[in-house]
Amino acid sequence: MQVTKDMLIGELLRLDINTAQILMGAGMHCVGCPSSQMESLEEACMVHGISCDQLVNILNEYFEKKNA
Repeated sequence: MQVTKDMLIGELLRLDINTAQILMGAGMHCVGCPSSQMESLEEACMVHGISCDQLVNILNEYFEKKNA
C-alpha cells in the first residue's frame, strides 16, 4: 500500500479509519465533512497549509509499520 498525493481523502479513510487521527493531527480537522471525501490529499493539504510531501511520508510510514 503506497499513499500518493492524488489519493482521495475518502479512499484513504476507507483503507484504514485510523488515518483520520493522522490527518487530524496534521491539522486537517474536516475529515468527517462530506465534501472532503472527494478531495485529493494534495488539495486538502493546500487548503490547510500543510506540507503534502511530509504528510504522505507520515502516512506511508504508518502503513509500513502496520503491514510489517
